[in-house]
Amino acid sequence: MSGLFSALSRASANLLNPRMLWLWSWPMLVSAIFWWLIGMFFWTPLSGWVLTVIPADTLQNWLESSRLQVIADSVESIINVIIFVTLAITTSLVITALVTMPALVNFVAKRYYPDLARMQGGTITGSLRNVISAITIFFILWIITIPLWFTGIGLLAPLLAAAYLNQRLFFYDALSEHANSSELDKLSSIDRSMRWSLGFLTGLLQFIPFLNFFAPTLTALAFTHFELGRLAKLRHTAAA
Repeated sequence: MSGLFSALSRASANLLNPRMLWLWSWPMLVSAIFWWLIGMFFWTPLSGWVLTVIPADTLQNWLESSRLQVIADSVESIINVIIFVTLAITTSLVITALVTMPALVNFVAKRYYPDLARMQGGTITGSLRNVISAITIFFILWIITIPLWFTGIGLLAPLLAAAYLNQRLFFYDALSEHANSSELDKLSSIDRSMRWSLGFLTGLLQFIPFLNFFAPTLTALAFTHFELGRLAKLRHTAAA
């Protein structure tokens, strides 16, 4: 577990670096503006669709019985905001994985792993394939679990979907420049529980106001530290 928390603490410290300011701000701003523009045209149709999927009557009755009338009166808007935030963060994660990840990996590698050889085992095609498959499966899980959001396991369902997306989205790109193909295969098959734990913890940040603004870049940095650390350990063990 030490590697996991070390990755998170180093990633958090890296966010304070002036070079990170632009890298963590523009993907979130672009995705937020994009979905805000989409929402201006599709807010009402989205409300109608959501209410056919989510048992909103049951939720509203529960809120009213709990004397949370203000929330009950705004249940449709609350659901729409949740969906908007999720889409904005997810889009920012994809932008980070596709566009800013090379700069983040370079930043971490030069400062913490300067002697780690770059074996160029990954490819652009592999990265695109990984991103597309990760996003597809994530949205399938997300849509399937929407009705569960307001049940007893409501919070767990989107968290597990976020954990899956994070660990799947950033594993490949964090290693593609430094690991060779056999190392990628080896690292993908070990420490899965640790990778999922990091995905869960970084996914949790996506649901905390204000912190979710930094979550995409923090997630990318944390997985870069975690995966390069595992690669360095793997090579050290093989050389011993």
